[in-house]
Amino acid sequence: MSLDTADIGGCRVAYRFDGPADAPVVMLSNSLSSNLAMWDDQIAALTAYYRVLRYDQRGHGQSAVTPGPYTFDLLAGDVHGLLRHLGIYSVHFVGLSMGGMTGQTLGVRHPDILKSLVLCDTSAHMPPPGMWDERIALARDGGMASTSEATLGRWFTAPFHAARPDAIARVRQMIETTPVEGYAGCCMAIRDMDQTAALSRIAAPTCVIVGAEDPSTPVSAAKLIHGEIAGSELVILEDAAHLSNIEKADEFNAALLDFLGRH
Repeated sequence: MSLDTADIGGCRVAYRFDGPADAPVVMLSNSLSSNLAMWDDQIAALTAYYRVLRYDQRGHGQSAVTPGPYTFDLLAGDVHGLLRHLGIYSVHFVGLSMGGMTGQTLGVRHPDILKSLVLCDTSAHMPPPGMWDERIALARDGGMASTSEATLGRWFTAPFHAARPDAIARVRQMIETTPVEGYAGCCMAIRDMDQTAALSRIAAPTCVIVGAEDPSTPVSAAKLIHGEIAGSELVILEDAAHLSNIEKADEFNAALLDFLGRH
């Protein structure tokens, strides 16, 4: 996939647009160990009404790998800087997992750019720190292929693995081509993050979406976020794990369009 790039604070950030140039912008932010292609199943639905801006988070996909550790202030700053570069002043921001963590920071640090906020399969805090250190060490010792089996086990339910080997293979390729040091830098951001106390400061209209079978950022984590953000909505997608936007794409898209259409 051919992408445009922008230099944002010394980091090359890769991005692409889809949809009508004069429509409101929906910006999509990827998870750890993936890239902007993780949103492919949303594009047809969204571009009927919106201009879609996808980008690869720092250290992922075709964006640059800069020295770690990263922080969510840094990752949210990439979003703010990219939008300023593109001359876009407000967006509907949709982030999944790490993308949702970036979105939480945007809601606190850069509220002026948000028309609305959609936080998908994400958490405000993900202890213990040692778990992230172990994952970093595994990737550095064995490459990203050494992480893919366990990651795919968390990301999709067993029935989806059996029914959609094509989708599993596509996501496996994303995981295994993620740069190790980009993965490590973002793992450090997640390891060191605790946004729980700041959630109540998010004023943008917010929807929290979570797969009912998500073991990584479970329904309890979604309910905590929902409870802290005044006026937020909560959508639980049955029979979906962590990448609910892929596993239950139709239901995810319907919930997303319903929310966006009201804000």
